[in-house]
Amino acid sequence: MNSKLNAGAQPWYREPWPWLLMLGPLVVIVAGFVTAYLAVVSNDGLVEDDYYKQGLAVNQRTARAQRAAELGIEAQLLLGGAGDRVRALLRGKEGFHLPEVLNLRIVHPTRPGFDQKVVLRSEGGGVYTGALAPLQGRWHVTLEDDRQEWRLAGDWLTESQATLRLTALARAEAVLQTDSDGR
Repeated sequence: MNSKLNAGAQPWYREPWPWLLMLGPLVVIVAGFVTAYLAVVSNDGLVEDDYYKQGLAVNQRTARAQRAAELGIEAQLLLGGAGDRVRALLRGKEGFHLPEVLNLRIVHPTRPGFDQKVVLRSEGGGVYTGALAPLQGRWHVTLEDDRQEWRLAGDWLTESQATLRLTALARAEAVLQTDSDGR
């Protein structure tokens, strides 16, 4: 009788059930190797390499924003042409000296490869122009003079805003309010 049972039985590797049971752990092992490979090879653009120095620079940026508020500086940025030209209209309190050159920094929130630094040259009367790569989406914008004495910053969503108005007053008041509250 035993010989009849053994005659119809196949070796274990010819049965489908052991292979089906091993398939789940095998898939997990392969997925683990793929995940480890992607973690090693890909670049995480959101993590800054030198976060400590960037933290120290926050006080300098705040002081320059407060200086812009003291001078009453306001700017309006306009995209022109096919989105490859930018024009800045700059004004300040009476007695404010208009610089010859402005530095415009345009930073993408998540993709550092798209960041741009644009030098805007004066055309007179507080009008500055420069060339840039076309913009689409959301951008962090920073405008400052060439001596880095003052700074204006804001966020620009180019699809919904044809122009961007930068003022230091609201930001400086928020910083002063935060400092006085002790938070």
